[in-house]
Amino acid sequence: MPQREACQAYIASQRGEGWVLVDDRYDDGGVSGGTLDRPALKRLLADIEGGKVDIVVVYKVDRLSRSLLDFHKLIEQFERHQTTFVSITQSFNTTDAMGRMHLNIMLTFAQYEREVIGERIRDKVAASRKKGIWMGAGPR
Repeated sequence: MPQREACQAYIASQRGEGWVLVDDRYDDGGVSGGTLDRPALKRLLADIEGGKVDIVVVYKVDRLSRSLLDFHKLIEQFERHQTTFVSITQSFNTTDAMGRMHLNIMLTFAQYEREVIGERIRDKVAASRKKGIWMGAGPR
């Protein structure tokens, strides 16, 4: 089941708790979770500040951010606006110390994965250049 549909099904399962799916889609497909400079994320944060969103549901934690520092910034912003964070494939309860520790461990691995991918790409580009192969856009 695709990520969005899984999140929608989870929200529907919580209807008895008063959960309602918002109309807007906060999907930054194709944009790295390694940055907060994403159009849909900015819309989400504005809607949280405007009181339109009180629960953020993601498929996996790294769908929101792959940076530990950025994720902490987001969680702080959520807390300022009494917004709950839910990952449907990874159980988190950020109201207690164990939940926060678990979340930090998961984020540490997400950031590690992002950095390793970056290193691999840089190594691949460097090896290609040594062979005289140009990686990227055409010459200017």
